[in-house]
Amino acid sequence: MIKLKTQINDMAFSLETGRLAKQSNGAILASLGETLVLVTAVTSGKTREGIDYLPLMVDYQEMFYGSGRIPGNYFRREIGRPSEKETLTSRLIDRPLRPRFPKGYAFDTQIIATVLSVDTEINPDVVAITAASAALCISDIPFGGPIAGVRVGRVEGKFIVNPTRTQLLNSDLNIIVAGTRNALVMVEGWAAVLSEQEILDAIFFGHESLTPLLDLQDELVEKAGKPKMTVLEPDSDLELTDKVSKAAREKMLAAIQIPSKVERNEE
Repeated sequence: MIKLKTQINDMAFSLETGRLAKQSNGAILASLGETLVLVTAVTSGKTREGIDYLPLMVDYQEMFYGSGRIPGNYFRREIGRPSEKETLTSRLIDRPLRPRFPKGYAFDTQIIATVLSVDTEINPDVVAITAASAALCISDIPFGGPIAGVRVGRVEGKFIVNPTRTQLLNSDLNIIVAGTRNALVMVEGWAAVLSEQEILDAIFFGHESLTPLLDLQDELVEKAGKPKMTVLEPDSDLELTDKVSKAAREKMLAAIQIPSKVERNEE
């Protein structure tokens, strides 16, 4: 068993592997405060023929027992379809991960994030994003990570990384930032009426805050990482690619620099 720790907003954040879900390709038990999330990554190891997409499924589950509750149905089981929050959080985890898989990777892959314990002050979603990346990084599944995710709030003009629920009540900003060392992969959230510069400052603050989480994953890969599977990149029609590039590249570059959506569509 390997467990590594760092500090986020004066709280201990840890990544652990080797104790649970040993038959998965990669498994991470992540904690922030009293919030505990188990993320497993599993692949079929076989390419699905005839598809041109990544067969990736991400499932985020909040168990009743994680908050000390027992279901009220006769069998005392977790039944029913996922809640709206579970569905949205699954997508939140999926979005920054999906672009980081290599071209040609077409193995059925499942990432399951299970909330085992909930700290009433800590939202598990950003914990699950980082844990999912770590599970893929230490596994033999080819993945261009690590990535990490944090939530950014602002109270009395001061930015806070992974604010507590109490702090968010007084925050005029609530965004989730996910990315690598060199790039942002996802930004999502809401804010009060703030200037463009204030939003940019929050995003850059969030990106800088990813560094200790990325360092933690790199260290974990060194100690527990598996050799990656080999994936052959599919053959591409270079002649067709060249024709499309010559016909559309300059127009596309010009169009994406137009800030107005209406003018951009006309272009």
